[in-house]
Amino acid sequence: MIVENNRMKDGKGECPMFKRVKEATYLTAEKAWSYRAILRYFFIQHERMREFLFPEEIYEYLNQYDEFSEYSEEGLHQDLDALVRWGGNLIARQELGKSRTVEEFKKKRFRYQCTPYTVEFERMLLELEGIGETFGGSLERTQFERLYQSLSKIADITLSQAPEKREESAQIWEDILTYFRQITQNTSDYIAYINSEEVEEQMQTEAFLVYKDQFTTYLRDFIVGLQGTALQIQDLLQSMTKEKLQTFFSQVVQHKQQVFRLEEIDGKKDPYEDYQQKWLSIKAWFLGNEHGESEYEMLLQRTNESIRRITRVVQRLGERHQHFRSRKKDYLHLANWFSAMDNVEAAHQLSSVAFGVFHTRHFLIDDHSTDDIYTDVWDEQPMEHETKPIVRNYREKSRAGAVISNQQKKEEMKRAHLEQKQRERQLIEQYVKNNQIKVEHLPIVEAHVRKLLLSWVGKAMARKDRTIKTELGKRVHVILSDERITLEAEDGKLEMPKAIFQFIDEEVDV
Repeated sequence: MIVENNRMKDGKGECPMFKRVKEATYLTAEKAWSYRAILRYFFIQHERMREFLFPEEIYEYLNQYDEFSEYSEEGLHQDLDALVRWGGNLIARQELGKSRTVEEFKKKRFRYQCTPYTVEFERMLLELEGIGETFGGSLERTQFERLYQSLSKIADITLSQAPEKREESAQIWEDILTYFRQITQNTSDYIAYINSEEVEEQMQTEAFLVYKDQFTTYLRDFIVGLQGTALQIQDLLQSMTKEKLQTFFSQVVQHKQQVFRLEEIDGKKDPYEDYQQKWLSIKAWFLGNEHGESEYEMLLQRTNESIRRITRVVQRLGERHQHFRSRKKDYLHLANWFSAMDNVEAAHQLSSVAFGVFHTRHFLIDDHSTDDIYTDVWDEQPMEHETKPIVRNYREKSRAGAVISNQQKKEEMKRAHLEQKQRERQLIEQYVKNNQIKVEHLPIVEAHVRKLLLSWVGKAMARKDRTIKTELGKRVHVILSDERITLEAEDGKLEMPKAIFQFIDEEVDV
């Protein structure tokens, strides 16, 4: 645990995961309406590769909106100072060029740049605004094919140690992480979408019947494509040895080290361990690990369950549609059919097919051997059903019962209770010395002795004089101190205040 905590700490000795993210304060601050508009403009310009902005340009942009009709330049400077000072969202840099006016010469002129935290926050907010209130995602089998092609290139790369292969290795590793991230995010989001309450409500409407075939085909095609590609990925992951991966990751690390950085690289972090953990995550997603089955198997189960759910919904909608449909034409056709019969025997045969057997009785039994709705009646186990006559004055037969005497059992229970009390009395007598019991001097006591002493303490705490009358018929004065001791019993150790039980009666025989 100590090693893991050290790995989680940053250069200042503080764990980033437990640190307050002050850069996100502008999202919920009192003036979030102006802070968000300012930083959104910084993000837009950052995407256009314009890093430094002047306050005049920002003010001109804000004046386009009606919400900033009464917004002044002084208010803009105050907001910019706040975002620099306590938010850490902007970096101010003094402009040392030539001043264009006397006013600019008198006061310091700054230009501002947004921080990396701000860029990532605004990028995330734009994505969330585009998603809306529903889950996104999709089931793309092509992503699995691309991942398989990238994994296949690792074996070819490990055979060559040429320097030009380092860049290719790094690009392949980035492609693998990108495709795997898209697979996990898109599949989990889409599964959450089809299981959401909104989709569930739309499935219950008649309009869903129009999309059922398209929906089912989409899921079925994904399963068929996934099974073929995923099996190839599983075989490839199992064939990868540690030596091949070590060679491949060494080339990735060498390429990463060539990237020029002014910041000092943290030598305590092992890049190989990071790559190995990510590789194990990819392997566990397809093959599983000691903690459970793979996410690939769960994805197949969830997709198949969605197809079965759609089938059940369509079946219920069809039954409901047939229930309200007029069958007048069917009955007229059936009546004409009966009318064309030449003899009664043929009419009886048609009636048996159309209406079934008239004298058959159907019994409803609550006990079902299986919950499978597709199980036939012939596959279930036979069940018993007891019928009762429908008579107004019917009563079940009952036999007169005799009064059984339990006096002997009562005597035995009474004798056992008295024997138990006598044993408890003898045990307590063993621990009484000089007409008192000191808990700190007690050896390992029985469980019921510990319970008895604690009950005395509880009763004594409820009285001012700390004096009680015990179940053994004796009056006891309980003395408690602030010192803590440990009472050892057969069922464990108990930490409690130092207690002394003084028997007020002259005789010690308890």
